[in-house]
Amino acid sequence: MENSTEVVSFVLAAYGNIGELKYLYFTIMLLWYLSICVANTVLIVVIYVDKRLHEPMYILLCNLFVNEIGGSTSLYPLLLSQMFSDTHEVTLPWCFLQMCYIYMCASLEFCSLAAMAYDRYVAICNPLHYSFIMNTGRVGVIILLVWMCSFMNFIFSFSFAIHLKFCGNVIDKVFCDHHLIIKLSCSVSILNNISDLFFAFVAIVIPFSLISVSYMKILAICLNTSKDNKEKAISTCAPQIVSVSNLFVGCIFHFVDSRFDVSHVPDKIRILLSVYLLIFQPMITPFMYGFNLPKIRQSCKRFLFDQK
Repeated sequence: MENSTEVVSFVLAAYGNIGELKYLYFTIMLLWYLSICVANTVLIVVIYVDKRLHEPMYILLCNLFVNEIGGSTSLYPLLLSQMFSDTHEVTLPWCFLQMCYIYMCASLEFCSLAAMAYDRYVAICNPLHYSFIMNTGRVGVIILLVWMCSFMNFIFSFSFAIHLKFCGNVIDKVFCDHHLIIKLSCSVSILNNISDLFFAFVAIVIPFSLISVSYMKILAICLNTSKDNKEKAISTCAPQIVSVSNLFVGCIFHFVDSRFDVSHVPDKIRILLSVYLLIFQPMITPFMYGFNLPKIRQSCKRFLFDQK
């Protein structure tokens, strides 16, 4: 067994030496981050201000937009600061903070989409009971459960990693990755591996299963309805199906990059795939779920252009 050393910081080796391109990369990432924050914030404000949007579906969407800003903030500030760093070092507390923040937001993303899938299932499969089942109070409870589940999940999973002793401090990524940090431990215990799998099961597998069941039932109902109702139901559910598919692909990229040797893949492509979810999902969401919906588009126009 290797002797452990007192690790006070980790080195994010994936940044490498980007030379003068750091100014270009910094500008692109900063503008992208600001665009994510502006797009999601506009939708949050519009839903909050317009009382006509105080319905279960839009309240759940508002919760999703809040999480997109949080998920982006877990990556971009550190990413932008590291572009101008010569050593690319991150102190151990900040590394653990980023790791926990990223994984909690990822869990929130899947759980929020599962709640939205349930909302669409009730609206399409049980329309007569929708107002009773999905009242404002019950939506508040669902959102609270989504946050509590995500918070408790990451607390359980990462409590095993906090007390680890490390025999190395080099992480081959541009952010602090849970699995790679565990691999740096001098003694990787079975509990840490189990906690990693437990997080993936609770945060991804269970919500994804609930989403799949909901949409299979929705599609089954759609096949037996009129053409107009079928088109309306499919147009309502299509953004969520696209978003969930995008999340699933991003999770595969992350899983492969963290657990397998992908050194044969060009560095820039590997880095892009490793942060695929944190870069593209927060930008896709406001357009797939927000500006794509007629009621929100109309509210945005009133909010932005019809103010007296």
